[in-house]
Amino acid sequence: MSELVKSIQENVVFFLQFMAVVAAIFIVAYVVEKLVAKKQAVTERILTTRKIAVIGMFSAIAAILMLLEFPTPIAPSFYGMDFSELPALVGAFAYGPVAGVMIEFCKIILKLLFKPTSTAFVGELSNFVVGCSFILPASIIYSLHKSKKTAIISCVVATLCMTVFGTAFNAVYLLPKFAQMYGMPMDALIGMGTKINAAITDVVTFVCFAVAPHNLIKGGSVSLITLLIYKKLSPILKKTNQA
Repeated sequence: MSELVKSIQENVVFFLQFMAVVAAIFIVAYVVEKLVAKKQAVTERILTTRKIAVIGMFSAIAAILMLLEFPTPIAPSFYGMDFSELPALVGAFAYGPVAGVMIEFCKIILKLLFKPTSTAFVGELSNFVVGCSFILPASIIYSLHKSKKTAIISCVVATLCMTVFGTAFNAVYLLPKFAQMYGMPMDALIGMGTKINAAITDVVTFVCFAVAPHNLIKGGSVSLITLLIYKKLSPILKKTNQA
């Protein structure tokens, strides 16, 4: 009984931590977007009815893409590769940081409706937080000066931010939390990485040789696709925004 109570307490604490992180990221996105709007003398509301409708559509697309994850040979199976950041980045470029964060959050909720968590919600937290570490820098830089050159710079910076942040976040918080929630020793997780790459012998080498390249490839791929399609989508999204 005591083990059950302890498990429930741990899950409740983790849920509250998850929601606190979500709230903090939303606040950061909102404050930054307000500051940029003030600097550029933009009076339009951050969220309009049409923006919310498009955000909902992009969230659904992102949730589907999140379900279509596939394993990579450089990381254990619980680090699936997906392109769910693609709709979030397009939405963030079109409508700002708040829209991007909303798409990231809504896709997690929708994904859980279609497919329950298989990682004690640690995977979902990781996807949201690391995804936002990619979406926020890209959308903030791009919103300051919207041009092709700025878009490229924002994507490069965002990919590097996601790689560095994702690597550190996994080492300091996510991997230990994953081990705790699943009741697994860290050595077992490290061992899963060792089977893929013999150079992985501890947490540091795990995140450097598995997590970092995983995020680098994902960020680079999403950035490239966004840069190729955004110019064609932009007139449609801007027309929707103005309607």
